[in-house]
Amino acid sequence: MYEVTAPQGQFFGKVFAFPVRVYYEDTDAGGIVYYANYLRFAERARTELIRVLGFCHNEGLEAEEKCGFTVRSCAIDYKLPAILDDVLTVTCEVTEAKGASAVMVQEVWRKDELLATVEVKLAYVNFVRKRPVRIPSELLDKLSSL
Repeated sequence: MYEVTAPQGQFFGKVFAFPVRVYYEDTDAGGIVYYANYLRFAERARTELIRVLGFCHNEGLEAEEKCGFTVRSCAIDYKLPAILDDVLTVTCEVTEAKGASAVMVQEVWRKDELLATVEVKLAYVNFVRKRPVRIPSELLDKLSSL
């Protein structure tokens, strides 16, 4: 009935940038973004990065082997708070992609202010066997080229 497109983000060289608006549900009692929600913002940006590269997470989950990325570890450094109604930009930069893993550095910006930095290590996993498997070559090639 309605044709609405979701925000997709875009590449600036090798850095992918994704827009996020801060809603009331993202904030704590003090009116600032609750610390764990930065991880949700980063997840959205990583998901859109994979989608813009031409891959859909559902395809891996619907396949017989049910494979996809999972977070192996994550480190976040908070610098400044985001607040209600802020328009943020969440960036993703692939710093390593090989075999069954990838590493991304992500930043959360409000205009020219860096609010948080996230380093996330991802594993590509067969969810049925609960074991790492190689990232599909076509996806790995695209991630490696970034």
